[in-house]
Amino acid sequence: MKIAIYPGSFDPVTNGHFDIIKRAAKLFDKLVVVVMVNKSKQASFSIDERVEMLRRVTEGIPKVEVDSYTGLLAEYARERHACTVVKGLRAVSDYEYEFQMALANRRLNPNLETIFLPARGEYQFLSSSAVKEIARYGGEISYMVPKIIEKDIAERLKIK
Repeated sequence: MKIAIYPGSFDPVTNGHFDIIKRAAKLFDKLVVVVMVNKSKQASFSIDERVEMLRRVTEGIPKVEVDSYTGLLAEYARERHACTVVKGLRAVSDYEYEFQMALANRRLNPNLETIFLPARGEYQFLSSSAVKEIARYGGEISYMVPKIIEKDIAERLKIK
């Protein structure tokens, strides 16, 4: 069974993330979307909230499972018997960082490959940070996040 992992902070999940999930799920027997902790970022949603949002968003997509992990991605992949890490790339600047991480993960887990899926044109400039900034000021985010979680994000982040 070919198991892939799509890691991220998903704070919150965007339509760009969702697109990568749908595309990657077609390539593997199982895709585990895993919420990871990024210590360099201040999270707006708890890990449990992000997992719950992802479960709602991915409900009905065959072969997709949602999980969370606070350790090293390479170790998580070993524990889950995953062969591949899936990473979405928006721009060249993403590539440099993700390439370094792919090399580090491969060093820690020699059986782990990384594949890069380029973002579709409409999602190249979409980020969780942009969603949060626009939502804080009551801006329109419907084109940025899955409809099923749009209201939750807007209500949580809007400055009162």
